[in-house]
Amino acid sequence: MSEFIKRSEESRANLISQVREVIDHAESESRGLDAGELTKIDNIEGDIARHDEAIAVATRNEARSAEAAEASRGFVPATESRSADDIFRAMFEGEVRNHTFAPEKRATLVPSANTVPVDFYNQVFEVARLVGPYLDVADVIQRTSGADLRIPTMTAYSTAAEFSAGSAIDQSEPTFSSILLQPAKQAFLVQVANELLTDAGFDIQSTIASQAGNAIGFRANAVIHAAVTAVAGTGVTAGTTNAITTDELIELAYSIDGAARMMGAAYMVNTSTLSAIRKLKDGNGAYVLDPVVGGPDRLLGYNIFENSALESIATGNKPVFFGNWASVKVATTGLDVATSSDYAFNEDETAYRFVYRLGAGVTHGSHIKFIKMA
Repeated sequence: MSEFIKRSEESRANLISQVREVIDHAESESRGLDAGELTKIDNIEGDIARHDEAIAVATRNEARSAEAAEASRGFVPATESRSADDIFRAMFEGEVRNHTFAPEKRATLVPSANTVPVDFYNQVFEVARLVGPYLDVADVIQRTSGADLRIPTMTAYSTAAEFSAGSAIDQSEPTFSSILLQPAKQAFLVQVANELLTDAGFDIQSTIASQAGNAIGFRANAVIHAAVTAVAGTGVTAGTTNAITTDELIELAYSIDGAARMMGAAYMVNTSTLSAIRKLKDGNGAYVLDPVVGGPDRLLGYNIFENSALESIATGNKPVFFGNWASVKVATTGLDVATSSDYAFNEDETAYRFVYRLGAGVTHGSHIKFIKMA
């Protein structure tokens, strides 16, 4: 019996006792019930009826719960236990037409020879981060839908001032704005010869993960960098057309908001610009770039990331960016994969369709600046 039913029955018994007391009092005086006593009993009877109804409802609910528990005894929810490789083979064989790979939530693994296999989604995005560092350095928000996402931003802080005793204190409230991320569908097809799919020794998962990772990485890089370029400002205008100096790199670093610079700011360039910077030396003849095996390299005390989306050194281009990349917000969904054996039937190929959604924005334009070539 539930506590609710027990309390209701106790209250009902107390009410019945109150009715008995009224009747006993009238009997002790050898008279009938007067108008006030009749009204009191009517009110108590109404309360008793409400308790009866509540007890009946609770009792029926307990019975239903017991029946449901008995019916579901031994039931275990179905889960997808197959590996990503098995899922791809099932797609090829027509057993599965589509599957959504979401980011895996897993505790950090200590590197060893016996760590568990990497999830397909993670395989794809590990490659994507290599060719598209924005997915690694920006604030990436994983979502279950592609709905618009509004992110509030603070545009001004409260300020304090000195006031004399008894004087009114002025208000100083922070001001807020927001950015709107509107994830758009990004998609591509991968066609695989059926001979390769039926070859038991062919590593379907790794090959397709690599193709998908490259496609996602390059596309994400382009989309995110376009959003960054739209709001970033000119920190330095280069003094010469086809060269960047060490002093210009230093000036760029100190052109952004000081708080943003102290919270992990970094440079970003493409391969050709990185090569040019690698040759720069300081006044003592030492190279200013410090290569780090496995990266990222260090430049003038800051990390420097290689990004193919940036422009090369040329007239009017913006080849070097510097900023706090956590100010870049990226909204993306899980990776949806579907297959069709009919799309390229005449070529005897199976097509895999990859779809994900991506939107990007920057909370504070003052957190990211660039060098613009003369």
